[in-house]
Amino acid sequence: MKEAFRKIASLSMAFIVLFSTMSFSVDMHYCGDHLVDFSFSQKVDTCIMKAEMTESSSACTVMEMEMDCCSDVEIVFEGQEDLKVSFDQLSFDQQVFVASFVCSYIDLFEGFDENVVPFKDYSPPPLIRDIQILDQTFLI
Repeated sequence: MKEAFRKIASLSMAFIVLFSTMSFSVDMHYCGDHLVDFSFSQKVDTCIMKAEMTESSSACTVMEMEMDCCSDVEIVFEGQEDLKVSFDQLSFDQQVFVASFVCSYIDLFEGFDENVVPFKDYSPPPLIRDIQILDQTFLI
């Protein structure tokens, strides 16, 4: 239970940091009270009514006065900029710490080529007396 809570808390803190530093914008196009188009990455398309009105020039002036209800809304979410750390201003002690941390972290995932048995050249001690019989302890 404690381990699951720790994983959930660390994951939620990572998402909080990610979303607090991320900035994006949402573009929306309304015709009257109806949402016609929205976009996260680029500008929204103009209203179809405006495109049809520009094609016919005779009805354009009358239609524009009556149908001038289209609007574009842009919502911008700015992220925090003060969390960015420049790594060129690290002191020597900090550089040594980062280098030693990276080296020790990489060594965690390196495996051995073969299974090393450190005591394979040593024989077990000689059996002088049988301790189970002397202490009269037997597994049943």
